[in-house]
Amino acid sequence: MTDHGRGPENGSKENLSLTSPKLSATTGTTELRSRSPTIRTPSATRRPMNMPSPNPSHRHSFSSESFRGVPASPRASRNFSLSNSGVLDLLNNPPKAGAADPMFEGRDWQGITVQELIDPKELKFVDMDTGVEQATNMLIESTASVLLIRSNARDKSAIGTFDYKDLNQYLLFATGGLQPTEEQLSFFQDLARRAEKGHPIPLRDAKALGPKEPFVVLSHTENLTKAVELFGGGVHRLIIVKEGSSDVIGVLSQSRLVKFLWENGRSFPTIDQLYPQTLRDLGIGSTSVIYINGDRPLQEALKLMDTEGVTSLAVLDSSHNVIGNISTSDVQLLTKASSAPLLENTCIHFISIILSTRGLTDGKDSFPVFYISPYSTLAHTVAKLVATRSHRMWIVESPSPGGSGPPTPSLAPTTVHPPSSYGGQPTATPPMQGQQSSSTPTVSASALPGQHMSGRLSGVVSLTDVLNLFARASGLHPNDPMERRRHRRRSSSSSFVRGSSDSARSSSVDVSRRG
Repeated sequence: MTDHGRGPENGSKENLSLTSPKLSATTGTTELRSRSPTIRTPSATRRPMNMPSPNPSHRHSFSSESFRGVPASPRASRNFSLSNSGVLDLLNNPPKAGAADPMFEGRDWQGITVQELIDPKELKFVDMDTGVEQATNMLIESTASVLLIRSNARDKSAIGTFDYKDLNQYLLFATGGLQPTEEQLSFFQDLARRAEKGHPIPLRDAKALGPKEPFVVLSHTENLTKAVELFGGGVHRLIIVKEGSSDVIGVLSQSRLVKFLWENGRSFPTIDQLYPQTLRDLGIGSTSVIYINGDRPLQEALKLMDTEGVTSLAVLDSSHNVIGNISTSDVQLLTKASSAPLLENTCIHFISIILSTRGLTDGKDSFPVFYISPYSTLAHTVAKLVATRSHRMWIVESPSPGGSGPPTPSLAPTTVHPPSSYGGQPTATPPMQGQQSSSTPTVSASALPGQHMSGRLSGVVSLTDVLNLFARASGLHPNDPMERRRHRRRSSSSSFVRGSSDSARSSSVDVSRRG
């Protein structure tokens, strides 16, 4: 449930297989019915199969070899290694910062260059003609959170990026969740026909399914003040290039910088003095929260993240209590033929799959620790952000009565709270009444370990909020992150750009040596 990807579950080397859309011969529109993808082994050839439609009666189209089935509750037969008191201790006492790097002791963090925080070995390039399946396998199997797209194998500059947000958008297209506008229709139909014939879909076309956010370029000689100021203004990732050229030498993310400042905080007094203060006293965070109710189908959560341009959602029960978190990086669990039914199942069920998979991969139980309180210190908050490798923490009040029961189907999937600072008395708008969900929860909220220890959702604190605070405390002037968030959401629903030879190319913004 983190915002950064993990490898395939259980260390499995089963190759990725993405679904392909199907055209409707009667309407001439893209009927994005699921197709079962090809599951390839080293000796297997491409073999297209028909995936089931949402109608449960069609599920027999999965072959017994490719469809392993998904258990109703993967944690039902597992014994948890921690008691409730142990879980509570884990939630209240996240890991402390590791030992500071002697290399930075006694140095002013504002004089440290971005080059000192990047690792060129973590760079992963793909060509714009690389197929989506191959690129996705590379993304999942690597430790990188993003692949850089280049024009050809000899090029050292980036023309775009491919990450889990892009994968989420392609999966929505392939499974019928990404509906074309009139302008998009012919492109969607052409792409669907090629996919139906088993032709690989190159990244240049996959990236043309939706708007591309410009990536920000920074020279390797710039210091961390520039990076903090940009990140505090809502930029999530910086492409680091060799000064005076467009050659990429690394990628710096918000999470990497926050981890660095946390682990070396004692060397940076301006930042270190902020850690003991509470979120309420610091006035950081927002009550503008996007969430989904746990009984809603998983595909609705994927659509919501794509539409709103966010990387994660809080999942709530019927009493507005936080029961988990779903992020775009979790879509890596949906790239096999056997995972197709998860899209129709509930968000709660998917959370149980995430926890079970992480438990099997890490060799220990995983718990939903993506929440804090208004009275949590900044140190407590940052420690959790670093430990869980997530982009945001949900702010909760005391749990609402009756929160241990399953979510009620009468709740609408989301509510967006009006934006405001978190400095005053927190408020949370109750979920609006909506139509009943046709999904039946397979796993109740009470089945998730530690769920009853969370509370009622009232706000959110993100890496952007933390870095914005650091920037302002250091006398910098970051842009308003809310404006960038609004722009990102407008871009997610903006007009379509037809695929062409430049489909994978994103605009870039070079901010080196600017004020």
